[in-house]
Amino acid sequence: MKCRRCPRLVAWRETVAKEKKHEFRDWDYWGKPVPSFGDANARLLIVGLAPAAHGANRTGRMFTGDSSGRWLYRALHKAGFANQPTWERCDDGLKLIDCYLTATARCAPPDNKPLPQEIENCSEYLDAELRLLKNLRVIVALGKIAFDNSLRALGRNGLKLPSPLPKFAHGAIHPLPNGLTLIASYHPSRQNTNTGKLTEKMFDEVWKEAREECSRRL
Repeated sequence: MKCRRCPRLVAWRETVAKEKKHEFRDWDYWGKPVPSFGDANARLLIVGLAPAAHGANRTGRMFTGDSSGRWLYRALHKAGFANQPTWERCDDGLKLIDCYLTATARCAPPDNKPLPQEIENCSEYLDAELRLLKNLRVIVALGKIAFDNSLRALGRNGLKLPSPLPKFAHGAIHPLPNGLTLIASYHPSRQNTNTGKLTEKMFDEVWKEAREECSRRL
């Protein structure tokens, strides 16, 4: 991906890649939009927020190299959606099983907060993935921004959404038309995990529900 639509994000991702973090000074940072990855035949789609400055912006793989990834891949492996719980490097052999991982924004934003226009600029990539994932049955949105933008993307792709729109709440399961299910989860950020707002038990339950929803629609 060579997108340069968002000047603020381009400047930030490239500055971070050049200046680096001291503990990663020997790394050759990715410093570009981070591609999605996973199983093209997946029934489960995970939508995150955006790459971390010294995580995916460094490694080049979603949720890799930061504490959020440690939480996510441990949980996915436990639920059978990943072949191993590794999260440090993009060449560590990790493969997703019946699962595809994407994000609302593909470039690392300052303070982990993409602007509405930057999310809009990136929306066509999520739209394209929704069209390509022919076996999709379940979407897990990590955080309210991912939740809201997943609904918008589904609407743009022709899904008639219920009224009123589903509300974000951790663990909420929302059946949607055409057999889709949207599950909401707190994002496994340090802000949530270090404070106990999100516990491993709470997070594991999300993936247990996702597995059950996928299996229910075989």
